[in-house]
Amino acid sequence: MFGKLFDKLKTGLTKTRDGLTDKINEALNLAVSIDEDLYEELEEVLITSDIGMDTTVEIIERLRKKIRTEKINDPQMVKPALKEVIKEIMLEGTEEIEKKQEGKEVLLVIGVNGVGKTTSIGKLAAKNKAEGKKVLLAAADTFRAAAIDQLEVWSKRANVDIVKQGEGSDPAAVVYDAVTAAKARNVDLLICDTAGRLHNKKNLMNELEKINRIIDREYGEARKETLLVLDGTTGQNAVIQAKQFMEACPIDGIILTKLDGTAKGGVVISIKQILDIPVRYIGVGEGIDDLQEFDAESFAEALF
Repeated sequence: MFGKLFDKLKTGLTKTRDGLTDKINEALNLAVSIDEDLYEELEEVLITSDIGMDTTVEIIERLRKKIRTEKINDPQMVKPALKEVIKEIMLEGTEEIEKKQEGKEVLLVIGVNGVGKTTSIGKLAAKNKAEGKKVLLAAADTFRAAAIDQLEVWSKRANVDIVKQGEGSDPAAVVYDAVTAAKARNVDLLICDTAGRLHNKKNLMNELEKINRIIDREYGEARKETLLVLDGTTGQNAVIQAKQFMEACPIDGIILTKLDGTAKGGVVISIKQILDIPVRYIGVGEGIDDLQEFDAESFAEALF
């Protein structure tokens, strides 16, 4: 079931696992019985692993129920039960995500500067190109000149075409050009780098509405998704940032970056439980192939 990708995921989650699993083991090894003290200790471990208060309360509640119904009385059996609970939470609703369909696709990628947005787009482009798709990038984060240059560097690394204009151009105009090019070149996947800052929500909303209108009008046959990039190292702040973006526009999925550099990987569980938005991809390394499609089961396995 698990191969090279799982090994990479396991390695990428080392810091989170060390923080979480070691402390859980410690608590369970010292426990004589499954009592209130043990539940409190587990609660503390989960909160300090950046799983967040609300999500932790939910996990502990479900764990209590599982221990009761399955009549578990050995503290050493608590860990597999906890793993099952986390897996259940992560898998809820995922069956509703439609399986990849054939046909043209547009991805709008948003997120504040510094979260690894442009890098994620480059890695997504490389991944899809390696799968045999024709990919085109649109540099519609025009607020920052470096964003355009950075995307151009990634387009060369991934060996895909890019549509761009100068700094300060209208993002919607860039997307319009990109859609025109995508249709003319028979592109399978158009990835638009947009909204590199959470400027006031009204502006963000207007900008994204304008972009969406153009795509709907000019390229109605393509499937469209908006993915939000969050930095895993910021822990619970990533959840707050996601909520702000959600107020401005609908989000279809999350790309969570830099999980290899943090002990706060537990935030993945928070995002799923609090926001109820699927995590689509996770970044577990620097390499061009270190952006993985998120798999809840593998994540729970690698975490423990």
